[in-house]
Amino acid sequence: MKAAQVTTAGGDFEIVDREIPTPSSGQVRVRVEACGICHSDAFVKFAAFPGIELPRVPGHEVAGVIDEVGPDVVNWKVGDRVGIGWHGGHCSHCDPCRSGDFINCVSEEICGITYDGGYQEYMVAPQEALARIPDALRSTEAAPLLCAGITTYNSLRNSPARPGDLVAVLGVGGLGHLGVQYANKLGFRTVALSRGTDKEALARELGAHEYIDTAASDPSEALQAMGGAKVLLATAPSSTAVESVLGGLAVGGQVLLVAAFEEPIRVPPVALIGGRRAIQGWPTGTAKDSEDTLSFSALSGTRPMVETYRLDQVNEAFEHMITNRARFRVVLTMS
Repeated sequence: MKAAQVTTAGGDFEIVDREIPTPSSGQVRVRVEACGICHSDAFVKFAAFPGIELPRVPGHEVAGVIDEVGPDVVNWKVGDRVGIGWHGGHCSHCDPCRSGDFINCVSEEICGITYDGGYQEYMVAPQEALARIPDALRSTEAAPLLCAGITTYNSLRNSPARPGDLVAVLGVGGLGHLGVQYANKLGFRTVALSRGTDKEALARELGAHEYIDTAASDPSEALQAMGGAKVLLATAPSSTAVESVLGGLAVGGQVLLVAAFEEPIRVPPVALIGGRRAIQGWPTGTAKDSEDTLSFSALSGTRPMVETYRLDQVNEAFEHMITNRARFRVVLTMS
């Protein structure tokens, strides 16, 4: 089979021939049909994730079909359409796992980081990492929902916002264009925020009831004029952008951070104390959360905007993504 691996930190992806893997106990083999390229795949390309070993095949937005089942696998069979996201397995016996908090397992496996991911024609994965893909979703649509989709949907459905509440989505990009759709479909009064007017028409088409150009007016004042945001989903990877909207939260409002960036956010304590406001981060979720995301997306008509590349175009595809030229998710196909 063909696989795209990182051999040297910072080097190009190499297309190599590998033996098709055989699943062990509790594992299945998946014939990969599509795999999204996520910004987090830079952890692999630049060997920046703690403890990562090269060579490694990245990819944690995997959509495919089970073509072999290992011993001791239950509830899965050959022919099942499945997806594998960031959460690639858990130990089941540490304290977080015993509490059902599998995403915070102290020995969590990560697809494409602790074991080879979806930038290849076949891969093996533990059964607890699998999510069922509904027939209504094409594999190229399902793949980005296993990272960008679950991150935005799972955070919003677990937020303090309730139908009718004002929810603001900061950024209309790889995460934000899905966040706007989910916020609308979940029944929230949806406001999109972005710099400039070039994304206004798209944001409204995706489901935004209102649009705020953060370059033209103070976004906090604009949000307060609407009554304040119960939740502000921060999908833009910018501490400055987040700081600019803190004043737009309603009483008891929450900034929900899903964009990962290193710059610290400067927050005056009085901005949180007054009005009982909060900032919370949210990771992706478990395979069941992925399955819920896929099911809701199929039911509600939520779809990612994707650009597809063949596996042998992986270097071009990764460069397109990492330089923010994608609109909005990049997906590798195996044929």
